[in-house]
Amino acid sequence: MSIGQHTVTIRFSELKDAARLMELDNLVWDKNTAPEPLQWDSRDQYLLHCPPGAQLVAVVGDEVCGYVGFRPPTGLESNLHVYELNIAIHPSYRRQGIGLRLIGALKDLARLEGKRKLRLRVLSCNPGAVAFYKACGFREEGRLVQEFFVDGRYVDDILMSYFLRDKTV
Repeated sequence: MSIGQHTVTIRFSELKDAARLMELDNLVWDKNTAPEPLQWDSRDQYLLHCPPGAQLVAVVGDEVCGYVGFRPPTGLESNLHVYELNIAIHPSYRRQGIGLRLIGALKDLARLEGKRKLRLRVLSCNPGAVAFYKACGFREEGRLVQEFFVDGRYVDDILMSYFLRDKTV
C-alpha cells in the first residue's frame, strides 16, 4: 500500500519502536478513546506491558504510524484461542486504510496461530471507532452500561468480537 510516494510496511514491533509507540499511545488514548488517558511512566514500564513482537506496526519510511496490539486476554489455557486487541493510528495517517491493513494482518496472523476469536473493548463515546470495527467485521457481543464516568458523563463499555474462519469458508 502506498500513501502518496511512500510505501506502508506492516511488521512486528521491535525494541527500537518503543519510544515512538509510547508517543503514539500518549497522543491517541484520551478521554474519548479510553477510560483514562494512557501515560507510560518509563520505557521499562512500557516494554514490560508491550514487549517487542506484541504488536504489528505500520511503518511509512522510518515513521511508525500505527499499531495493533494483541495478546491472550487471560493466562488460562482454556482462553488461549482468543486474542484481545487494541489499535492506534496516528491522526495524520487516519482514513488512509492503515487500520484496515493492520486488522487484516492480525486476522491472518491469528488464523496461522490457530486462534478462533478476536475481541476488543470500545467506549460508546467513540462512535467513529465503533463504526470502524463494524466495517472490519466485528460485532457487538455485550455492553457494560454506564461502566465509566468520563469527562462528566457516563459511557458504556462495548465488547466486540470477530470470529475467525478459514479464508476458504
